[in-house]
Formats: sequence, C-alpha cells, structure tokens
Amino acid sequence: MTVRQMLEAHPRPAIADLDALVRCIEACGDCAASCTGCADADLGEDDVREMVRCIRLCLDCADVCGATGRIVARQTEPDLGVIRSALETCVVACRASHAECRRHAEHHEHCRVCAEACNRCEQACQDLLAALG
Repeated sequence: MTVRQMLEAHPRPAIADLDALVRCIEACGDCAASCTGCADADLGEDDVREMVRCIRLCLDCADVCGATGRIVARQTEPDLGVIRSALETCVVACRASHAECRRHAEHHEHCRVCAEACNRCEQACQDLLAALG
C-alpha cells in the first residue's frame, strides 16, 4: 500500500494538504535511505579519512529524516508543536548534509545523489511547514 493510499484510508482527516503530506513522508524516506547509502559508500572510499564529517552528517540526517517521516505519517491526535519541531529539525539536518555532500560531489557520485535527496527533503519539509500554517 502506498503512503497516499494509507493516508486516504485513515479514519481521521490529514493534518495538512494531502499532497504536501505525501511528498514530505516520501522525501523523508528517500533521504534517509540515500544518506545511509552515502555514508556506507563513504566508508568504502580510498579517502575515507576525508569523509568523516560527511559520514557523520549523513547518518545524523538519515536518523532525523526517518523519525520525521514516521512522526508526520501519524494522523491520530497530532501535536502540531512536535510535528513542526520535527520538520524544522529535518530541514536543518538536510541542509547540513546537503552542504557537506556538495563539497564531495565532484569526486563522489554517491555524494551528488545524496545532496539532491537532501535538497528535495528539505524543500518538502518546508512546504509541509507552510501548509501547516
């Protein structure tokens, strides 16, 4: 079942615009997977010592994105303060990981791919924050 189908089947109304909600949940999942994969790929690089900060930021971002996606997916009895805080934290984590991955993107394709995923997730979280009002 897709994210959209699950949200449409939920007995409670969505906490925000359904399209923005779906984009955010999916972007968080994609970013978490991309960051985990990038950190793992960083470990396999010959210049791994130069990649330590990238690894750290990617792993932090993966954890934050995973948690944010799960928090946002829950529609029953939401606390908008918690949701906003999670989204804001996700924006910060994505922005940091994006910036670090961009530094390595010229030499490591996995960093370029990860930076793009972080950028999409940051935008999706900002869009959902705007939709929450």
